[in-house]
Amino acid sequence: MATWDKTARFLRDYEGLSASERNAFMAAVRGFVEDLPRGRFRSSLRVKGVQAAPGVFEMTRADDGRATWQYGPEVTEGQPHIIWRRIGGHDIFASP
Repeated sequence: MATWDKTARFLRDYEGLSASERNAFMAAVRGFVEDLPRGRFRSSLRVKGVQAAPGVFEMTRADDGRATWQYGPEVTEGQPHIIWRRIGGHDIFASP
């Protein structure tokens, strides 16, 4: 099973989300986790690289609901490790 960490910035962003935004993120994460071992994500998550930040990816879960993440060093051998970087609206791309 994949492992993950969250940056301090992600945690601050997350605290600023409404309950419905948090619920939408957690629902998207369930699909993300299912897809992660395949390395191919369902189209509804719209996962792609952040153009201005090599190695950083975005997951779009709603019209203005996004999260950025990157792969980190393996914690459990053979399992991907995800570092959640930012969460919020389009404005997170100023510093993904």
